[in-house]
Amino acid sequence: MGELFGFRPTDLGAVALLTLVVLMILTGRLVPRRTYDDLLKERDTWREAHTVSEEARAMERAQTQELLELGRTSAHALTGLRQAAGSDEEVGAG
Repeated sequence: MGELFGFRPTDLGAVALLTLVVLMILTGRLVPRRTYDDLLKERDTWREAHTVSEEARAMERAQTQELLELGRTSAHALTGLRQAAGSDEEVGAG
């Protein structure tokens, strides 16, 4: 059997083993099953929330890309209209 806190459990007496168990509880190496199960549930809840959040971000990025492309297209069309209107005025002025 391996060492715990530098001691082999077979070399210790009952009081020392009880002290060892108390130390393990205080240091967080030994936790009740209910606490462990609660931590697992909380972990799973946060993992699911993260997954949903990442899906929402991916959709948001896709929408932003579409909006940027529409903005570029609109800006290009407006620039073309301005240039066309400017060249019409020059032709009419001559």
